[in-house]
Amino acid sequence: MSEQKSSAVVHRYLSEAITGGIYQPGTKLPTERALSTQFGVPRSTVRDALSILEAEQRIVRRIGSGTFVSSLHISPALASNHLIASADLSPAEIMEARLLIEPRLAIFVVRHAKAADFDRFEECNDRAERANSLEEFEHWDAALHQAIADAAQNRLIVSIYGMITAARDHTEWGELKRRSVNAERRAAYQVEHRAIVAALRARDADAAERAIADHLERVRRNLLGY
Repeated sequence: MSEQKSSAVVHRYLSEAITGGIYQPGTKLPTERALSTQFGVPRSTVRDALSILEAEQRIVRRIGSGTFVSSLHISPALASNHLIASADLSPAEIMEARLLIEPRLAIFVVRHAKAADFDRFEECNDRAERANSLEEFEHWDAALHQAIADAAQNRLIVSIYGMITAARDHTEWGELKRRSVNAERRAAYQVEHRAIVAALRARDADAAERAIADHLERVRRNLLGY
């Protein structure tokens, strides 16, 4: 099983356990090590699943204490409606939202990003470039863009962008990406990802905003033909 699929399995289990009340608000979740052992996956896979849950505001992570179910109550009906909405979104709608939101994230990331955020950016780029399959590359591509949103250090922005990340998992996005990406385009994406991170690290909001917008315009042309 690929790391992306393994992460999705862990995410689905924890999400359903939270929605179903197995883990109540305020409950401490098992450690990364315990979940890694339970599912037979690397801790990095568990960490990816937890990052998505955190972006969805399902959990909160407290340094030195552990990971806890958020005190924000999400009913099963609301969770179901969110998944249905994600599944109904088209790639064109996703790209429109990304082009509206992501370039402007540069301002907040430049202001608020911490050393750990830049380490995460580099990890995502490194893992994407070492990916042995397009599926694995797409996983780390999405992880990088989510990490950039996380680095804005704004819970509402993180939550909103978490919906975009979720939509990429629940639509025909993956199939369209597989049909549109070849080795040359993947290499171009990797160069653009590096340029985005370099501009953010330099705290150059204007350059980062342009780099993100240019990258997303290329993705849209490759995916949708315009």
